[in-house]
Amino acid sequence: MLLALGTGAVHIAPADTLAVLLGGDRGQATLIVQQIRLPRVLLAGIIGATLAMSGAAMQGLFRNPLADPSLIGVTAGASLGASVLIVAGGSSLSGLAGLSLVSLGAFAGGVLAVLLVYRLASSENGTSVATMLLAGIAITALAGAAGSLLEFFTDNERLRQISLWKMGGLDGANLPRLLLASVVAGAVLLALPRYALPLNTLLLGESEARHLGIPVNRTKLALIGWVAVGVGTSVALVGTIAFVGLVVPHIVRLLIGPDHRTLLPASALAGAILLVCADALSRIVLAPTELPVGIITALIGVPFFISLLRQRHQYGMQT
Repeated sequence: MLLALGTGAVHIAPADTLAVLLGGDRGQATLIVQQIRLPRVLLAGIIGATLAMSGAAMQGLFRNPLADPSLIGVTAGASLGASVLIVAGGSSLSGLAGLSLVSLGAFAGGVLAVLLVYRLASSENGTSVATMLLAGIAITALAGAAGSLLEFFTDNERLRQISLWKMGGLDGANLPRLLLASVVAGAVLLALPRYALPLNTLLLGESEARHLGIPVNRTKLALIGWVAVGVGTSVALVGTIAFVGLVVPHIVRLLIGPDHRTLLPASALAGAILLVCADALSRIVLAPTELPVGIITALIGVPFFISLLRQRHQYGMQT
């Protein structure tokens, strides 16, 4: 954490960073650490943990290690909501609790998309995971098409704003955003581990889980709801950050196994570390220019992910 706080266009030595955190006065370094980098690093950790744990929960629910939260439409819906508000000029207007109207529109779009997916997948017989997957793909495609249509007709300035928002970034971190993320993510990070045993049981199949006394439909609804709130808030605050919710839990599962009692908290920790490190790199790769953090997460994680998959494949061939 000290290295992340000291990393950027203006380098701050770890000793000075520690002194600032302990209440010392180091002039310009105090301002940079307290007002700019500390909220940013904390927000990165919170968002990374939320995305990774949400991804682990979705992979357990869909019984697919390559599933991620975007499968239920929350990311595409949030992107469409943000695009609508950007085209309408909402990026220059204030919303609530220090958030722009774009952030509020992104959250609303993500939640509405998830509600629509859940409604399409539900029937008198319950909620079908397979139908939910197909509905999520359809809603994601529809939201993507609507967003592309908006981008086609908008001007270059707003088109650039949309593109940068979709790449994700933590440069807008401040105290109101940090407090909101802490409250929402805290609730999500405390709630999802409560479903570790039901998720473990669902790995056996829905019929088996019902026979073992698991309220399958209620578990599905709770998991979808918590993930929608957590990921919707994350996307609303920092934009779209791909890869974290997909690859982090998959890598953690390869390392420690599929038991959700350990997988969920370990994924949260790994996601927090990854996003903090990625944000630090985004500030120094082309300093003083900052790269979108979503690009860094992909560049860091994809090669590592491919390496692990190759190792697993080679191990399977040997056995």
